[in-house]
Amino acid sequence: MPSNNTLPDIQSEADIKVLVDTFYDRVNADPLLGPIFNDVAHVDWAAHLPRMYDFWSSLLLHTGRYQGQPFMKHIPLPIGSGHFQQWLHLFCRTVDSLFAGPVADEARLRAGSIAHVFETRLRIINTPLSTQ
Repeated sequence: MPSNNTLPDIQSEADIKVLVDTFYDRVNADPLLGPIFNDVAHVDWAAHLPRMYDFWSSLLLHTGRYQGQPFMKHIPLPIGSGHFQQWLHLFCRTVDSLFAGPVADEARLRAGSIAHVFETRLRIINTPLSTQ
């Protein structure tokens, strides 16, 4: 693997596709996340991947192509802190293996924010109200 000094930054739709495809290859191979995506959520990869291209293109290249509310799909899933930590670890490892630069830094920051917000919101939703 080349050193970070020789890695390109995320600059194009082709870069977004490489990032998303590589990341989800790792997700599918992951013993914690793979079963959630495939056995529980039954993700239709042919439909999901283009949505993820649009999502990350909107966030990183400011294309505005993504329309949706990604959090809602996560509410019924049996996921918690460990899942979000692993998701973030795989995402950052993927970015680091492919890209370096300000947009790659932004990708890691955005992923961290997404993981934190989703985990926090799911914890709030799944915490029973006190009956004091």
